Amino acid sequence: MPHHNLKYDIVEQIREIKPFEKHLNEPFLLATEITLSYKNHVKASLRPKITSSKDAYDILINTWADSKIEFVEHFKVLLLNRANKVLGLYEVSTGGISGTVVDPKLIFAAALKANSSSIIMAHNHRSGNLDPSQQDKFLTTKIKQGGQFLDLPLIDHLIVTSERYHSFADEGLL
Repeated sequence: MPHHNLKYDIVEQIREIKPFEKHLNEPFLLATEITLSYKNHVKASLRPKITSSKDAYDILINTWADSKIEFVEHFKVLLLNRANKVLGLYEVSTGGISGTVVDPKLIFAAALKANSSSIIMAHNHRSGNLDPSQQDKFLTTKIKQGGQFLDLPLIDHLIVTSERYHSFADEGLL
């Protein structure tokens, strides 16, 4: 059996490669193109402005279906511009009876893509209990710290029910 010099074989294979343009269809040379687009169909003068946790709650509660707020947990994010006007609402996740999974990367990806200047997080407690859990506090801290690095402040985290809300900012928990 002949002895192969692996280094020599690789060098010979590289020499045989034709110019790059001829290999654009090779799977290892293809890259996924990522594009960004931004369309806002609401005039700036018509966007609601957030001046308090109550303003945020009033907007958010209208986005929850009455049949679902006490059925399963949802996690949403209000995306705001520099004037604290709502650019949009992003539903991060829908979960089960006792919680929902929230990936911070998805929150920041949506906020950056929308060119947000700040965010307000919200989720419902289907039980009606407004006390934040340890997981709620941990996630709030994590998003707050990540937002500081991105110059994208978390200005509040609301826990909502069909009748009331709890504001982390109002309670000094931010």
